[in-house]
Amino acid sequence: MKRFAAVLMFLIVSVPTFAQLQDHASWSFEVPKKEAKVGDIIELKFNADIDPTWHLYSTEFEVKDGPNPTEFKFKPNDTYQLVGKIKPVGFHKFYEEVWGGNTSVAEGKGSFVQKVKILKPSPQIAVEISYQTCQNDGLCTMGTADLKINTIKVAAVSPNDAPKTDAVTPTTEQQAAANSQPTTSGTDTVQATTQPAGTADTAPASDLSVPVSESEESLWSFLLACFLGGLASIFMPCIYPIMPMTVSYFTKQEHGTGKALVYGLSIVAIFTLLGFLVSRIGGAQAANFISTHWAPNAIFFIVFILFGLSFLGLFEIVLPNSFVNSVDKQADKGGLIGIFFMALTLVVVSFSCTAPIAGSLLILASKGNEVMRPVLGMICFSLPFAIVFTGLAMFPKFLKSLPKSGGWLNEFKVVFGLLEFALALKFLSNIDLAYQWQVLDREIFLAIWIVLFSIIGFYILGKLRMDKDTPVKGITIPRLLISSATFAFVVYMIPGMFGAPLRALSGWLPPEQTQDFYLTNAVGGGTSTAPALTESGRRKPHLPHGLEGYFDYEQALAQAKAVGKPVFIDFTGFNCANCRKMEANVWPQPEVLSRLKKDFVIASLYVDDKTELPKEKQFVSTYDQREKTTVGAKNADLQITKFNNNAQPFYCVVTPDGELLTKPVGYAGVEEFTRFLDEGLAKYKK
Repeated sequence: MKRFAAVLMFLIVSVPTFAQLQDHASWSFEVPKKEAKVGDIIELKFNADIDPTWHLYSTEFEVKDGPNPTEFKFKPNDTYQLVGKIKPVGFHKFYEEVWGGNTSVAEGKGSFVQKVKILKPSPQIAVEISYQTCQNDGLCTMGTADLKINTIKVAAVSPNDAPKTDAVTPTTEQQAAANSQPTTSGTDTVQATTQPAGTADTAPASDLSVPVSESEESLWSFLLACFLGGLASIFMPCIYPIMPMTVSYFTKQEHGTGKALVYGLSIVAIFTLLGFLVSRIGGAQAANFISTHWAPNAIFFIVFILFGLSFLGLFEIVLPNSFVNSVDKQADKGGLIGIFFMALTLVVVSFSCTAPIAGSLLILASKGNEVMRPVLGMICFSLPFAIVFTGLAMFPKFLKSLPKSGGWLNEFKVVFGLLEFALALKFLSNIDLAYQWQVLDREIFLAIWIVLFSIIGFYILGKLRMDKDTPVKGITIPRLLISSATFAFVVYMIPGMFGAPLRALSGWLPPEQTQDFYLTNAVGGGTSTAPALTESGRRKPHLPHGLEGYFDYEQALAQAKAVGKPVFIDFTGFNCANCRKMEANVWPQPEVLSRLKKDFVIASLYVDDKTELPKEKQFVSTYDQREKTTVGAKNADLQITKFNNNAQPFYCVVTPDGELLTKPVGYAGVEEFTRFLDEGLAKYKK
């Protein structure tokens, strides 16, 4: 059925483009340069040059009912005999959601090697190759290539010396792929003629080239997705602390427009370089380290606290360390270096919560020889950051052009300093959640925010003043509006102290399961129970809304087999802002919650759980050849190796045997998420 669907999709997509004779692989073959003798076994090598952004399928792979494998049909005669199977070279496993398993593909170039026994002095070998090439967005084309090999050099022999072996027709098994990669040396290369499937005549590959706009269509869609991903990342919690820092820093800069542009270009350059280096050196999971490990989060927390104290006037800093202070004295050179370090701070800090989005690009960069694609992707990903923060850097220039009004610029810095304290708390919460220290629970986090934003409100009204502030003689309309909005925000947060969900802040606050007291329990006569702890004293992961499930993949599969239900996999993280938003806004909806409770076994897999695995369960990953020693590392490796994704939230529906039932989804609305659950359940019941 899947094979039929693939052919149908190919026909639908390809009919409008047949006039362009799409063919995205050109074929050639290599024969040994050294003269052979009758009876010798030689190697023939078939090479496919594959267009950029396209991939070619191997001769066999794990998925039994998936895309069309490459097939070689040799026309038998009495001049040669096939020896063994044809063997692919340069292919790698590639998980495809549409097929629910791993295929085997090559990008750029792929080769196949076939051993042949020479039976007569002038062997004539004809082979027909049928193949399928696809792009990652699902566009596929079929093609064929006819090769005639008559250039093999064979020494002349007398008829009595010729072997009496009859020609053998190649079997299906002989045409299948193998995993070994034999070496070839000393060969001549001959270009083959190819034709796309559905065409009548054979034409040279050079005549079938596709216009650039067609062949790079998926690249442009990929770059657009990167740009939109960067735009979405602007709204991540860890980005906001940099905004007041940027405005404050550039307030003191001369030639603001030019330096703001340098700032924007530095952001693009550093983002691109850092993403490329992380992908090549650390792999996709290096971004997860930045997001969840205590060390970078502690550094970010301390840096923002120091900036907040500086904004309040406790001490004066131009940049976060003494080195940059000394360099800054060197006129314009120092200023540019300072701007570069500001851009570097933005990029490094943003990785603490944009890693799931950037991680998809890093997976691309860590595969094969993909270099320019992830580099271009990271450039597009960083453009929204550059645009927004270049605008913020230019903002102080316009502030300077406004009339002085009793030290209002100092008030501006004080408010930003208090915001720095509030926003820096998110990084401390990340550490507490990842290591389950239970220090910064939800109500404590909220209590600190309520106090800080109350101070901001009273400060804007002029009821609280700093040493350098001028007295507020009267309350202006802007002061009244801003302070009213601030106090409204404070009032909104207060019910959260007693268990209210506060869905608008679900991505910022610690999860609801860290709350120790719920007013509804007290009013209803119940008691607030302490959270369950592990043997080591860590708080156990907990599902929201009364849901029951498992936090171990194998346990969930075993339970699913016992009860005859599919498994709903929730790849999540303690520090995942969008995971909390999904749990607060989508999961509690009646149409979603009822399905999760009745129809699925839930496996909630935290990728940042620092709990140590037992020694006997620690392993070396086949993805990055690194030892996995924690529960989070194990879950992250499962997500990457089985589902080719490392973003959270990421939801899958699988059978009790772990086979994917429907296309996974990430952050989604209620309607899309409900449809996703229904599709998975319907396919399981078939």
